[in-house]
Amino acid sequence: MTVLRWSDVPGKKRWRRVALVAIVLGGLAGGLLGLNRAPDVSPPQTARVDRGDIEKSVLATGILKPARQVNVGAQVNGQLKKLYVKPGDRVAQGQLLAEIDPTLQLNELRKSQAELRSAQAQKLASQAQLKQYQLELARQRALARDRAGVASDLEKAQAQHDAQLAQLKVNESQIVQAEVAQETARANLAFTRITAPIDGEVLGIVTQEGQTIVSSQSAPTILVMADVDTMMVHTRISENDILQVRAGQPLWFYVAADPRRRYEGVMGAIQQAPAEALEADPLGRNSSQQTAAVYYNGVFAVANGERRLRTSMTAQVFIITERATGVVRLPMAALGEALDGERYQISVLEGQRVVARSVRIGKRDRRYAEVLEGVRVGEQVLLEHQSDTEGEHVS
Repeated sequence: MTVLRWSDVPGKKRWRRVALVAIVLGGLAGGLLGLNRAPDVSPPQTARVDRGDIEKSVLATGILKPARQVNVGAQVNGQLKKLYVKPGDRVAQGQLLAEIDPTLQLNELRKSQAELRSAQAQKLASQAQLKQYQLELARQRALARDRAGVASDLEKAQAQHDAQLAQLKVNESQIVQAEVAQETARANLAFTRITAPIDGEVLGIVTQEGQTIVSSQSAPTILVMADVDTMMVHTRISENDILQVRAGQPLWFYVAADPRRRYEGVMGAIQQAPAEALEADPLGRNSSQQTAAVYYNGVFAVANGERRLRTSMTAQVFIITERATGVVRLPMAALGEALDGERYQISVLEGQRVVARSVRIGKRDRRYAEVLEGVRVGEQVLLEHQSDTEGEHVS
């Protein structure tokens, strides 16, 4: 048998064999240590029993709208000559917003003034002519009493007098018509100056400078303004929850643009029928095909002094149907097996031991349950399961 000595092995092969032996021995040692090491056990999650508020609420979606919004339009034709505001401007009632070229309206006013003067002059002429016919009629009547006149002359004088009296009434009517036309022309001239109907903010410009406005059929909108000091939240309440909701209930909401800020409010009016049922022809649709969910509209007001709430923002509304303040509470995730209607089994940490207890539960919401008996404030309870309300908005 040939014995290979360590010195006979070439240098590169020698070190390669050393590395291989080291790897094998290291793997065996690691395996033995792994068999003897206890598996990692994560500590149980616990929570402290505390005092706080419990709010049972109905969740609804709402849309923000101004308390008062006005489409400011034009009542006369013409070219939009000048805009004096821009979106976001605060304006006062009566403030000049825009101006339409008044050329057409000025011409109409001058025309109506001329027609009025003409009608007044015709009335004066008719009055003078009537006076002449009155004198002639009186003369013919005197001749007839003296039997010195001709009957046909009296009849002619009477006819001329009556005709001229009627003409005078026509002239008076023409004056009234001319006065009305003049008032209309003055009003149309005033309509070329568009003023703010309310105190508020300009939401947007619809018609730009230089555009021609035609108001023959409907008043075209020049700009939209609104009173945004108070916003109205129009809320859609599911038919599953509508019987729990009533006017006067407290509520809070947040908007998608600022989910960390909580706004307080009180539910206002609630429609007694869904919006679809209030349409002009609710019976025209096939009720068997109505598979969409039914929602009732509720509306409430909220102050907007900081101007953080804007038109058409989406709000998540929490209508509080039941509330308990300053009660002993524990997380819903701490509740274990239900023993009866009000009693649940929970696990309480006493020193290094976990002890099972029975607790009686009162009001509850999505996160907490009120404890009527069974544990005290400050005790630690084990969370039996992960809460299914993770991701819920917390104010």
